[in-house]
Amino acid sequence: MNSIVGPVLAFMAVLAMIPVALWLLKRTPMGAAASQGVMRVVAQLALAPNQRVVTVEVGSGDDRRWLVLGVTPGGISTLHTLPPQADAPAAAQAALPFAAWLAKSRGAAAGDEHAR
Repeated sequence: MNSIVGPVLAFMAVLAMIPVALWLLKRTPMGAAASQGVMRVVAQLALAPNQRVVTVEVGSGDDRRWLVLGVTPGGISTLHTLPPQADAPAAAQAALPFAAWLAKSRGAAAGDEHAR
């Protein structure tokens, strides 16, 4: 019985070290660089519940390209390839809150009435 306890404890120790090693790998520069990749989603637009158009940036440096992709359950197809564009500012991408939109539209409507 004593001859089996040692190998079982060693096996359990190895199993316990696997998640620790993976956690450490994620936090090292080598592991972080590998997970970064050279691809990012720039924008996406849902056309239907199962169809969308996605703009993806691939490559790095002078080799960067934007791919406009059509994504459906049947596959992915390249619709267009273009050089990287300047990203739109975050404020322009954010949707106008409903309360601000309502106040803005009421202000414009009130201005129209005063112009008459």
